[in-house]
Amino acid sequence: MLTLTQNATLIVKEIADQSGGTESSGLRITAEPGPEAGLSVTTAETAEPGDQVLQQDGATVYLDQDAATMLDDKVLDAAVDESGRVEFALGVQG
Repeated sequence: MLTLTQNATLIVKEIADQSGGTESSGLRITAEPGPEAGLSVTTAETAEPGDQVLQQDGATVYLDQDAATMLDDKVLDAAVDESGRVEFALGVQG
């Protein structure tokens, strides 16, 4: 299952808080269809049917089925650049 770094956990919680959400608010990661597999990240209030729910240290991430499969052995990291944009990066667990 996908895991989050400490930085990613803090940033996911902050994004959810800034979106004015509830305790269940978090990020939703979905797989983008097409020849080049991609991922989309949006804020979400709750899980969609079939989503895998990752809760780690107060941060919530919802993964659609395809994204959950793609990210099963990955670690999500995040950072904020100088202009305030959030940048996500994936690494392999282990």
